Amino acid sequence: MTPWKALYIVGLMLTAVGLGAAAAPSVGTTLGLGSTQPIAVNADSFLADLNNNTGTYKGNVIVTQGEVRLHADEVTVHAPGGRASRMEANGHVVVDSPSGQAVGDSGVYDVPEQTIRLTGNVVLTKDANVMRGNALEVSMATGLARLTANPAGATPGQPAGRVQGLFIPAPNAGKASPQPPGNPGNK
Repeated sequence: MTPWKALYIVGLMLTAVGLGAAAAPSVGTTLGLGSTQPIAVNADSFLADLNNNTGTYKGNVIVTQGEVRLHADEVTVHAPGGRASRMEANGHVVVDSPSGQAVGDSGVYDVPEQTIRLTGNVVLTKDANVMRGNALEVSMATGLARLTANPAGATPGQPAGRVQGLFIPAPNAGKASPQPPGNPGNK
């Protein structure tokens, strides 16, 4: 392969990462993620594997689409035909959105399916509310999210568990608002 052809393919891959979701169906904008919005990726370094149509970003990787931002140590983008179809994030994965934050050990964003999956020590936070589990799957198309625990024996070295949640009520939840006293003399 000539150096010019390699540069051309790398350019196509970078374009695919930046615009790869543009062809995805626009079903909804759950979690602030618009499936037709461009995907921007920033990192300390990038390595293209032209034979496998992948690009690997390493070091303080930040992926942004709409109002959603993903941080990770490393993100591999699969772009067959020059279109981003799958992003695999590893190491300190954090997904920030207007609806809260999700943290996990690794994650996968399936662009055509509009799903985000996080696995390993998953923690969800929204304000003071916290949920914990071992795996999270969010469908941006339907707005459904499923948090699951580690079943017995499923992951060697990790104990079986249950999904946990801690919800902090609002300070005035359940209390009636005080009514200003009436002026009985003005009837």
